[in-house]
Amino acid sequence: MLAIKLRPIGKTKQISYRIVIGEKRSKLNGKSLEDIGWYNPHTDKFFVNKERALHWIQSGAIPTDSVHNILVTAKVIEGTKVALHKKKKEEKKS
Repeated sequence: MLAIKLRPIGKTKQISYRIVIGEKRSKLNGKSLEDIGWYNPHTDKFFVNKERALHWIQSGAIPTDSVHNILVTAKVIEGTKVALHKKKKEEKKS
């Protein structure tokens, strides 16, 4: 199964990300099929090749939650953003 995910690049304290197409279960620094953009969290700037992103989504690639939010912001796909914070566990009722 293909996924659109963020691959970390750069120095430890100055990390930025590439938006890549790769296998869902592969390592982040492993083999990828295509590089379709980049994201810098320090400046909140990003670039996404809209044409290639739509091609891969139509081919069956599923974006991760973070990439989904970037694609919504870039207006590549329509919809609402996904909450990335952890959800609280429900208390057990006995």
